[in-house]
Amino acid sequence: MRKIFVTGIGTDVGKTVVSSVLVEALKADYWKPVQTGSFFSTDTAKVQKWVTNSESKFHPEGYLLKQYMSPHAAAELEDIEIRLADCRLPETNNTLIIEGAGGLMVPLNRTEFMIDMIEKFDAEVVLVIQNYLGSINHTLLSIDALKHRKLNILGVVFNGPPHQLSQDIIMDYCGLKVLGRINKEKDLTQDVISSYAKEFEYLKDLVSTN
Repeated sequence: MRKIFVTGIGTDVGKTVVSSVLVEALKADYWKPVQTGSFFSTDTAKVQKWVTNSESKFHPEGYLLKQYMSPHAAAELEDIEIRLADCRLPETNNTLIIEGAGGLMVPLNRTEFMIDMIEKFDAEVVLVIQNYLGSINHTLLSIDALKHRKLNILGVVFNGPPHQLSQDIIMDYCGLKVLGRINKEKDLTQDVISSYAKEFEYLKDLVSTN
């Protein structure tokens, strides 16, 4: 099983959109290990709505938490403890897109973080970057954290309105591959996701060597 973990430089930077594009492009399965805010909606439901191929399967969340908070806080409210030792990959022979919650240092409990989950699953990493004031700092810190753990970084995806000066300094610093770019879309539909997916189909043959 090929495992690709979609993480971001923070919250609400476009991980679910990028995950949907990758699921469609690779006809991959999708899994959200930790979902917060399920009282309102789930990322699995969004991806299912946008993906049209018949091969992808959508696996149940490992932890489904009602409140839209950090996983460790949402779990404590429900008297649940998230433990990496209890996290198991779903069974599949297909490529699996795993979508994280928030950024790399989002706490799962008092001692374990999202980056620890990536390391446990030994997955290739796709880092989603969105431009905003402070995003260069957040991006470079995220890349350094991944490299410090010697994790396999497949590359980065820029999501949202482009800012060339920011992109240039990020790429000059990290030397990673830009896997693609996704614009700020007024409406996210199956057609939009499918259109982007065509641009990412080459990833079927691209494996990180980091």
